[in-house]
Amino acid sequence: MFPRTNVTFVFMITDNPPEDYSLLLLRLFQTNEIPPRRLFHLPIIKMLSRTNIIPLRRLFHLPIIKMLSQDQCKKVWRNADAVCFDVDSTVLKDEALDELAKFCGVGELVIEWTNKAMGGNVSFREALNERLKIVQPTRQKVADFLSQHPPQFTPGIKELVSSLSKRGIPVYLVSGGFQSILVPVAEQLGLPVENIIANRIKFYYNGDYAGFDENQPTSSSGGKKVVVETLKNKHGYKNLVMIGDGATDMEACPPADGFIGFGGNIIREKVKQNAPWFVTDMQELINEMKE
Repeated sequence: MFPRTNVTFVFMITDNPPEDYSLLLLRLFQTNEIPPRRLFHLPIIKMLSRTNIIPLRRLFHLPIIKMLSQDQCKKVWRNADAVCFDVDSTVLKDEALDELAKFCGVGELVIEWTNKAMGGNVSFREALNERLKIVQPTRQKVADFLSQHPPQFTPGIKELVSSLSKRGIPVYLVSGGFQSILVPVAEQLGLPVENIIANRIKFYYNGDYAGFDENQPTSSSGGKKVVVETLKNKHGYKNLVMIGDGATDMEACPPADGFIGFGGNIIREKVKQNAPWFVTDMQELINEMKE
């Protein structure tokens, strides 16, 4: 007989599940540790297996999340040894691909797909592919856009990144956007270009749009999770914090040790409701770090 634990089960039916498993997502919010080997002994897990709603072999692939409290998340933040920022609507006020689309005259069509992706309503890769097919960004269009559209930084972000850098805390820009568009952002924040982890646009020899690099982890749903896990394995970070406005940012925790939802430019209700710590002003993060 296993010891009694304080466990709440929440079941959600979604019209847009991850492609590789059942429509039924099980999220387990637990206040006490349950070793993975014990999960199959829980009555609700046995019931799900018997009903064949979820094949037994797939149960370990379902997201099992030990949620941090706000106080715990703040503690991780104060002791952060690495920070990953989303860029669009977090580091920057706007969504770079949306702005590029406006520049190319197809803004409204692209923004609709952006909202679907950030709200977690379609897979990120599907939204990315559809947006780029609409924009058809050539090498020249991207160059013209960058020359006429300097980065619009979120208030307080430069001070926050500077404060982190002075403390010797590595800062990464982890984005579903594009490397070529983010280079000026990193340069103005004083970050090395190699700390940009983002997608890459491909061009034909004549500069026409040729697609995007599908080997980049950030081109897929769950990609930021892969990026964070890779950084932790490579550098041994113990208190890595992910900060962002979207569902793709929130799903990176875990393996991120803390997630801070940011709503200073746009509020995604899914993130606001589920983030252990949700802020609307970068100054909140600066102040907490000083305490």
